[in-house]
Amino acid sequence: MNDSRREFLKLAAAGATAGALSPELVLAQSGGGSIEPGDRVFITNEDSNTISVIDPRANAVDTTINLTSFDEDPRPPFRFVTAGVAPAHAAMIHKPLYHGCIDAHGAVPSPDGRLLATSGRGSSNVYLIDAAGRRVIGNAPNPAAGPSTNAERISSGILVGREPHEPTFTRNGKELWVMLRGEDRIAVLDVERALKQAGGVDAGAVLRFVGTINGPAQVWFDAAGQLAFVASQKVSRVDVFRVNPDSSGHSRPERVTTLDISGQDKPGFTPFLKTSPDGKEVWFSHKLADAVSSRSTAEPFGLLDTVLLGNLARPNHVEFVENRRGKVVYASLARVDDGGPGGVAASLIAIIDRSASAGSRKVVGTFFSHARESHGIWTNPANDLLYIAHEQDELPGTPNAGQTCCTAFDASDPFKPKFIAQIPLGALKLPSGELRNKKSINLVYVRPGHRGQTA
Repeated sequence: MNDSRREFLKLAAAGATAGALSPELVLAQSGGGSIEPGDRVFITNEDSNTISVIDPRANAVDTTINLTSFDEDPRPPFRFVTAGVAPAHAAMIHKPLYHGCIDAHGAVPSPDGRLLATSGRGSSNVYLIDAAGRRVIGNAPNPAAGPSTNAERISSGILVGREPHEPTFTRNGKELWVMLRGEDRIAVLDVERALKQAGGVDAGAVLRFVGTINGPAQVWFDAAGQLAFVASQKVSRVDVFRVNPDSSGHSRPERVTTLDISGQDKPGFTPFLKTSPDGKEVWFSHKLADAVSSRSTAEPFGLLDTVLLGNLARPNHVEFVENRRGKVVYASLARVDDGGPGGVAASLIAIIDRSASAGSRKVVGTFFSHARESHGIWTNPANDLLYIAHEQDELPGTPNAGQTCCTAFDASDPFKPKFIAQIPLGALKLPSGELRNKKSINLVYVRPGHRGQTA
């Protein structure tokens, strides 16, 4: 056992002793003001092609947004369940005449929180969601609507190219940049045109394609919205672009440099990045290198930290929580460890003290996520709550056996998050039967009308 793995297990054992809090107690401790009525948590479910929407006041599923095309017609080829048989998740998208989303994956809110963009990796498109109305923009009335069919026909979204992994809005909200992992380029969309095109109008939503490094995974912008950082899942490189907006706020991208990050990510597999709240740092998740790293967002974009997470930790996303009790970076780990709360296997979340000097940051603690294979992770505007998505279903003999679950934590002390709830995502109720929400990927906490993390 290597030293980093041994230290990680010690920290995990300490974190497992943390107690759970009731939602009422959490709200009492935070003064009751950290959640507003319109707040929602959106989670993309890749296998079911749905978006689960959680109301954080109740920590329960508020609704499930349907990105499938099932049950738009009463005839068998269009149904999800036919002759009493529901297809497996992997097989359902191959049913005849299916034209819905395939592999719902990325999700990001617009700067004002009014829109959500989500990508269909397999269907090569992007959908826009009305965050307040919790509906797909561009859906049309279903001409075959009736007691046994859906009232709406699913939008085709906006076709952008092969393997769109993560979409990200520019800081001014004018554009949506979509990483085309299968084409080595970025699709740049005009948001206003995309809203029209989602409804079936050929509005020329894709303004241009920008060539970039092999296998682009995600882009994130600096605080001023002047620089764009592009990570890759195929090469140990990061592209940096100058956004160079024109008088209307639309970009004219110019490559500034390509960074060699092989010292931090030798396998060349960095699926996620995000800039810090102060805008001074950009943090990267190096999944196969079992590490995260940070760099300055100012030229020459020097390396600040490399934090090792232990053998086979497999970090997915990072999130920042900053409040009066501390300043941390959380890293969600895909690895599932035995010895979780109640003896149930669960993933760990690493805690990195960001108040430490650059170059000396390290894992100072961990806590169990209370579900399996943690992925998306996001805080609320007050930075006192934390929500975590998970890819795997819960094990037999557990309270939510067979369910994909999200978990909620009180993060008012960022170094000692307290478990609030494990939230089963349930199923989308279609006219022909129930489609179980499965394999959660991205998660975002959205307050419509509020300047959020992408602003």
